[in-house]
Amino acid sequence: MKLKTLYSFFGTDLDIIEEELKRITASNYPLITEASLELIEAGGKRIRPVFVLLSAMFGAYNIDVVKHVAVALETIHMASLVHDDVIDDADIRRGKPTIKAKWNNRIAMYTGDYLLASSLVAMTNIENPEAHKILSKTMVEVCLGEIEQIKDKYNYEQSLRTYLKRIKRKTALLIAVSCQLGAVSAGASEDLHRKLYWFGYFVGMSFQITDDILDFTATEKELGKPVGSDLLQGNITLPVLFAMKDTDIRAEIEKVSAETTADELKPIVEKIIRTDAIEKSYALSELYLEKAFAILKYLPRGRAKSTLSSIAKYIGKRKF
Repeated sequence: MKLKTLYSFFGTDLDIIEEELKRITASNYPLITEASLELIEAGGKRIRPVFVLLSAMFGAYNIDVVKHVAVALETIHMASLVHDDVIDDADIRRGKPTIKAKWNNRIAMYTGDYLLASSLVAMTNIENPEAHKILSKTMVEVCLGEIEQIKDKYNYEQSLRTYLKRIKRKTALLIAVSCQLGAVSAGASEDLHRKLYWFGYFVGMSFQITDDILDFTATEKELGKPVGSDLLQGNITLPVLFAMKDTDIRAEIEKVSAETTADELKPIVEKIIRTDAIEKSYALSELYLEKAFAILKYLPRGRAKSTLSSIAKYIGKRKF
């Protein structure tokens, strides 16, 4: 089953969000509009908007209100992707040229900044001060996560704790806050929106770990980029950390640098796959999912709860 099938009942509401994304990122400057539109039309799972909508169902659901939160979270996510591609010097994303590849680093950085600013414009439609406080703190943490990723490039001495802290800021927090702010914007109780935050956090951790696993196990066609791109770009992910427990493989991995080519990386990727690193990484991802399901038990029964459960199960089993 495809992910979109799980939340197909939203139908026109997701179409409304797509149109709002295009509207909020439009600019008087054609180049920025073109760059932003290209990113939007490249697609994506739209996990964050979907979590916003599902969480809003635990309160007084109103698409004309909640769409602004969904758009704000998705534009922050898109901005982080644009900035990531500059930091990683990535030319391909989802099988298409990145903004930095199609234009240059300057255009990419300003496009990312423009998207961040657009997210704040979207949130001005939400009059709840608590929602703004939550979002602003999250944006600070996301930026810190980006800085940490730069700092830790090709750092083979980092610990598991460092990695988990980084993916918390890079991925899990934005998914957690998507769940929380959807509920907040719909007037759900504080107890409910805090539970939804933790559900999103645990799902987000599992989601990123799975992403890091797929960077080694999926095909280039499925990934839309070369296999092992994270390691090639100096990003030390969970499978690499586990694989480095083997001293011989660690010695091979530590040779990877900014000068390493994709062809030179292939035998190292194959050695990592032959270890138990993938299995151990999946086990940790599953632990986070179990925590997410434990939170779900305390949420009111209904379509929103069952769909959140189905999406969490999908995330744990996805192949790309």
